[in-house]
Amino acid sequence: MQAGIQQAPFGQLPGGEEVSVFTLVNDAGMTVKILDFGGIITEIHVPDRDGAFADVALGFDTLEPYRGDSPYFGALIGRYGNRIAGGRFTLDGRTWQLPVNNGKNHLHGGTVGFDRVKWQAGVEGAELVLRYRSVDGEQGYPGTLDATVRYSLTDENEIVVRFHAVTDQPTPVNLTQHSYFNLAGGGDILGHELTIDADAFVPIDADSIPTGALAAVTGTPFDFRMPRTIGERIAYPDKQLRHGSGYDHCFVLNKPAGTTAMRAMTRAARVCEPVSGRVLELFTQEPGVQFYSGNFLDGSLSGKGQVYEHRSGFCLEPQHFPDSPNRPDFPNTILRPGEVYETESRFRFSVET
Repeated sequence: MQAGIQQAPFGQLPGGEEVSVFTLVNDAGMTVKILDFGGIITEIHVPDRDGAFADVALGFDTLEPYRGDSPYFGALIGRYGNRIAGGRFTLDGRTWQLPVNNGKNHLHGGTVGFDRVKWQAGVEGAELVLRYRSVDGEQGYPGTLDATVRYSLTDENEIVVRFHAVTDQPTPVNLTQHSYFNLAGGGDILGHELTIDADAFVPIDADSIPTGALAAVTGTPFDFRMPRTIGERIAYPDKQLRHGSGYDHCFVLNKPAGTTAMRAMTRAARVCEPVSGRVLELFTQEPGVQFYSGNFLDGSLSGKGQVYEHRSGFCLEPQHFPDSPNRPDFPNTILRPGEVYETESRFRFSVET
């Protein structure tokens, strides 16, 4: 397929609105497919060490499963990625109640988050540009938020995701990309070798809400500062692993000192699948990355010729920390009028010989 961006139909919403899939191809032959529904990445085709291409993204063949019980496969997440305790937060003296859609908590923007809406799509040069206006009161959030996401695919096999948002009232904002990866193209991900550039992580309680303190990874199953397979310690008798049913935790990325330096683009994680040699590196401006080991995949979902069994995909979600609107000691997630929310992440694919 010729390098560039091509548009094609991908189904209709119940009201008759057409959904499109945009295919991004670079000069190296890497291919990424993205919907204007939910900004969902449906396919990522990259080569192994022998040059054989495979789709390394979990997803579906048709639109309907993305509207059903999809566990956020490939989606854009907003207004707030991750959990807010009880779906409540207090901002400038007023308490706001959001939908509770994950046990006692609000997760990933609510029952109809940014993953379940149609975005306005356009191609600007080498970028797929998606825009969405989240009106005041949508999913309980204050203020009208205008969000823009720019996807591009570089000739260095990087998927670049740039977020931009402005608001007319103070509101929490924590946007992220929620792709599930399997660098082998199938099977489980327990043999993938993971490195996370983090000296600390965010411990959670039994409801997956931060306990408040940050914890050092030293001496725990959460120490991925050197490459370790995902499966090596996932079954350890560790309270945090029990709370997450495996890994489902935010890691505090090592950043240079200073407020400005905290916004620097740094490497967050590296994953290598040793049989194929495929490598994924995440670079981000975000202070954290949620590592999720596909603990709740159970074989009930299938797509693209595969059944998505337990731990058949992993997520690396660049973001701020969970429940930050209720944690003044965590990095700020409140966007105010006159401010601009901007953040960039890069998913770089390569091979290890």
